[in-house]
Amino acid sequence: MAALPALLSSVGAGGEQARILLALAFVLAGAKLAGALVARLGQPAVLGELLVGVVLGNLALFGGPSLGTLEASETFAVLAELGAILLLFDVGLESTPKEMLAVGLPATVVAVLGVVTPMTLGYGVGWALMPEESWMTHAFLGAMLAATSVGITARVLQDAGAIRRPAARIILGAAVIDDVLGLVVLAIITGVIQAAATGVTLEASGIAVIVAKALGFLVLAVAIGSAVSPRLFRHALAIQSTGLVQALSLSVCFGLAWLAQKAGLAPIVGAFAAGLVLEDVHFEDHIKRGDRPLHESLRPLTALLVPVFFVRMGMLVHVETFAQPGVMGFAVLLTVAAMIGKWACALGTPRGVSGTTVGLGMMPRGEVGLIFAGIGAQLTLAGEPVVSRSTYAAAVFMVVATTMATPPLLLWALRRETKGVGPGAP
Repeated sequence: MAALPALLSSVGAGGEQARILLALAFVLAGAKLAGALVARLGQPAVLGELLVGVVLGNLALFGGPSLGTLEASETFAVLAELGAILLLFDVGLESTPKEMLAVGLPATVVAVLGVVTPMTLGYGVGWALMPEESWMTHAFLGAMLAATSVGITARVLQDAGAIRRPAARIILGAAVIDDVLGLVVLAIITGVIQAAATGVTLEASGIAVIVAKALGFLVLAVAIGSAVSPRLFRHALAIQSTGLVQALSLSVCFGLAWLAQKAGLAPIVGAFAAGLVLEDVHFEDHIKRGDRPLHESLRPLTALLVPVFFVRMGMLVHVETFAQPGVMGFAVLLTVAAMIGKWACALGTPRGVSGTTVGLGMMPRGEVGLIFAGIGAQLTLAGEPVVSRSTYAAAVFMVVATTMATPPLLLWALRRETKGVGPGAP
């Protein structure tokens, strides 16, 4: 054990290659162990991965070595960004264009309320507590609250045997639309901030161009990808090689992520679109021939890179910022705004469907909220990050709080339905 501090010191020193190799050794082992521990406590593994990052990023506070060099490492950042791209690709794979079109009006209303209300509340919290900041910073704060991570909700619904209930169908359908709307909002606010950073003020027409670009990219990527994808895999059958499903799917993912970036959007928009257009039916002949299913073949890559993303997001949290006056209060208010903003989804549920269940099911932010916060930490306005250290710490607090609160509250709401309080109970 005495050698551990020396090893940790090596993570923050030495050559880049040696530093990254040793960092990966600690990150992957620590993330897996911490993820397993919190999973045994009934919480999603992502919280354990975040916690490992927070610990590594704040070792110096407890007399340990500083890992600031690793935190600032471009190589480590690229690995983390690849993890975010694969994560959004995986999220997109959970839905198809047909399912998006079939979710109906109730899910659309719930999704719109679940974006507009938390955005408004988040903007209000920023305006009230950070009046010296630009309105663009307040808007980005609102955008961070608009995200929804339905993976945690889906797991709770599945474990409770409630995945086919009307409320569950609305939650899952609304979450897909929520993701699309959130990415469009991210594109708009990022575009406005990037323009302002160059001294340009975007008029309404400029914002309309960004909206059209974001929606146009998604629509074209999904439309063209849905038409090209089955033909691509059908022709690839002529190649006698294993691993084609994984190779071609990742090519589509990274290709669309690159196109999204060239179009001025975040690469995760392209990765999400790639996930939407790739359906299991496109490569079922490859699987019959002996290839591995896409989700299964992606698992080793996501197991490597996604924990790197979450650990790095945790490392960006500097615990000492919570000691600054007002930061903890800001974090709590942001969390309350995040919760109330998603509970507003209950107002959009049709008669006979539990608004409480829907509102609680839309509450967790998880990985999507962290991705938004991470992008904000990289954007600059007047030479300062749009998401400062204290704001980022408050955002992570909000993500952790909403993620941890959802499973017990959602289970309570489902049991409340089962006991006959009434499926339409608010």
